[in-house]
Amino acid sequence: MKKLLIAYDGSDSAKAAFNLAIDLAEKYGAELHVLAVARPPEFGSEVETEAVIDNSRRHYTHLLQPLKSQIAGLTAHFEVMVGHPAESIVLYAEDHDIDHIVIGHRGHSLFERWLLGSVARQVIAYAPCSVTVVRG
Repeated sequence: MKKLLIAYDGSDSAKAAFNLAIDLAEKYGAELHVLAVARPPEFGSEVETEAVIDNSRRHYTHLLQPLKSQIAGLTAHFEVMVGHPAESIVLYAEDHDIDHIVIGHRGHSLFERWLLGSVARQVIAYAPCSVTVVRG
């Protein structure tokens, strides 16, 4: 394992996944990639959409900042993308030759998972590498 991707959204399960990713990166000497994905608004004018995207980028950049102090001694890359979370995670993994993805699992109800699917499920289905899902 040379490159490890953690998908981070600030949830409890993402925090647990981040801790596991650090442990794995330390154990295997892997490069750590920390990715936050801001979902664009479904509708709105172009100006409104850009404002929401800019605000989301700032939010996730701020969210990732405290994590940097927790990974002393590791080679790490932090990135905020805008897009559908599962698609963005998979594309990032493909573009950066990621060997393993660690992702948190949100506690949706059975109906919500059936209706909407889950980011974790979609990442597992389409990822170019192995995926570990952490429940928080």
